[in-house]
Amino acid sequence: MTPAALADLLHAVAVDVLTERGLDTAVLPDTVTVERPRNPEHGDYATNLALRSAKKAGVAPAELAGWLATRLEDTDAIATAEVAGPGFLNLRLAADAQAGIVDAVLTAGEAYGHTDALTGQAINLEFVSANPTGPIHLGGTRWAAVGDALGRVLASQGAAVTREYYVNDAGAQIDRFAESLLAAAEGRPVPENGYGGAYVAEVAQKVLKASDGLLDQPEDEKLAAFKRLGVEAMLEEMRASLESFGTHFDVWSSEQALHSSGAVERSVQQLKDDDALYFADGAWWLRSSDHGDDKDRVVIKSDGRPAYIAGDIAYYRDKRARGADLAIYMLGADHHGYIHRLKAVAAAFGDDPARVEVLIGQLVSLVRDGQPVKMSKRAGTIITLEDLVDAVGVDAARYTLARSSVDQVLEIDLDLISSRTNENPVFYVQYAHARLASLARNAADLGVSAQSPDLALLTHPREGDLIRTLGEFPRVLSSAAALREPHRVARYLEELAGAYHRFYDTCRVLPQGDEEPYAIHTARLALCSAARQVLANGLGLLGVSAPERM
Repeated sequence: MTPAALADLLHAVAVDVLTERGLDTAVLPDTVTVERPRNPEHGDYATNLALRSAKKAGVAPAELAGWLATRLEDTDAIATAEVAGPGFLNLRLAADAQAGIVDAVLTAGEAYGHTDALTGQAINLEFVSANPTGPIHLGGTRWAAVGDALGRVLASQGAAVTREYYVNDAGAQIDRFAESLLAAAEGRPVPENGYGGAYVAEVAQKVLKASDGLLDQPEDEKLAAFKRLGVEAMLEEMRASLESFGTHFDVWSSEQALHSSGAVERSVQQLKDDDALYFADGAWWLRSSDHGDDKDRVVIKSDGRPAYIAGDIAYYRDKRARGADLAIYMLGADHHGYIHRLKAVAAAFGDDPARVEVLIGQLVSLVRDGQPVKMSKRAGTIITLEDLVDAVGVDAARYTLARSSVDQVLEIDLDLISSRTNENPVFYVQYAHARLASLARNAADLGVSAQSPDLALLTHPREGDLIRTLGEFPRVLSSAAALREPHRVARYLEELAGAYHRFYDTCRVLPQGDEEPYAIHTARLALCSAARQVLANGLGLLGVSAPERM
C-alpha cells in the first residue's frame, strides 16, 4: 500500500465514520496528508486528518481520531492505529499491505511512479535559449540539465511536453557577433563591445570555408554573410553540445523568423484591434503594470520600430497557435522582470495569466581545491558546457546541476563530484544501482530467483524502511511535477540509496556457502529488484545513466 493508497483508504474510512454518526462529510479535506514519522517507533505513517476535520464536524479531534483508529484496525491493511497527542493517528501497515508496494513496483516496472494526472495538458517548455553568439555557458548548462529533467518528470505524469529552444537571432547582439567574426577573419582586433575568445576565430574560419571569396565582397554583403553563416555554424555547434549532453529539443524557434514572416506585425495588430495596447507619447504600450509589472512596456517605439517585447508577443501567440495549454519559460537570474510582462502578454490575448509560468535560475560557479576555476580558454570570459563535461563527465554534471533548487546559487566542487566516495551524491546513487545489479548477477549464478516471492516475510525494520521509501516514489514525482522541482527526484534517490545500503548491511540477501535458498532469500531478492527498478526509473528521469558495474 503506497502513501497515496493509504490516503484514499483514510478518506474512505472517514466518510463511513462520519456518515454513521450523521456528521457532514464535506468537512473532510480533498487531499489527506500522510507522512512518515521522523521517529520509526511512532509507526510507519502518521496523519493529521482528525485534527483538520474534527472542529468543522463539531467533535473533539481525539474523539474523531479514536473512531478512525477503531475502524482502521478492522481493515486488512492496517496492523495498528494509535491516537497520539491532540488527535494525530500513528499507523502501522499489515505485512501484506506493506509487501504490496514491492509487488506494485515489480508489476509496473519502468512505469512505476507514472500517472495520468496531467493527461490532456499540452505544455510548451522553453529552456536554455542562449544567444547564438558563443558556446553554451555554465548557466545555460544548468538549464539544459534541469529543463530536460523537468520535461521528463512532467511527461511521467501524462503531460504532452514540447521542449523548445528560442533562438535570439535578431537584434544588436547578432550584429556585434557578425562584426566580430569579420574582424577575426580579416585579422583585426575585436570591435568595441564585440565578442572575443578563440571560438570566434574558429567560427570565422568555418564561414570562410563555406563561402569562397567572401572577403572580396562589399562590406554590407560580407557582414550579411557572416551574420547568416556565423549564426548557422554556432547553432550547429550548440545543437551538437546539447545532444551530447543528453538534452534534445523538439522545436528550435527563430526570433528573426517571427519578424521576417510578419508574425510580429500581425500579433501587434491583433492587440491593437482588441484594444489591448494603448497609444501614448508617439508609441504603443502594453498595460503590463496591470499584471504586477513595475511599469507599462513599449511594444512599438515612437520611431515605428518594434521593441524586444514585440517578439515575445508573437512568440507567445505562436506557442498557443501550436496548441500549448501552458507555456513554461526557464530564464536566467537577471530576468525577474519578465515574469509579469509575459503574464501580461497572455492576458492581452484574453488568456488567463496562469497559462504562463516563469522559472528563474540562479548563478552557477565552479571551484577546485577550494579556489574558483579559471575561465575557459576557448570561450575567453565564460565557462562552457564542454568545460564542465570534460572535467567531470555527463552523468556527474547533469546530476549535480539538477539536484539543487534552481532558485539557489549553486557552487560546484569539481573535486567532490569527480570522487568515487559516498560524499559524492551521484556516485552514492549510481553505486547503489551497480551494487544491486551485481547482486542480481550473483543470485543468477547461485540459481536463486525472485519469482513467486512470499513478500509477507519482509518484516525486518530495515526491510520495512526500504519498502516504505519505495512507496514514496509516486508522491515524489507528483510533487516534482506540480512544483516544477526535479531536484526532488535527486534528493529522493539519495534517500533511497541510503535505505538500501542500510538494508543490505543488516539483512543477508543470498545464501552463503552450501546453504540452501530459503523463502526469505527469494523475498529479499524481490525487494532488491524493486529497489533497483526505482533507482533506474529516477536516474532516467534526470537523464543520468544507471550503471550495471562501477
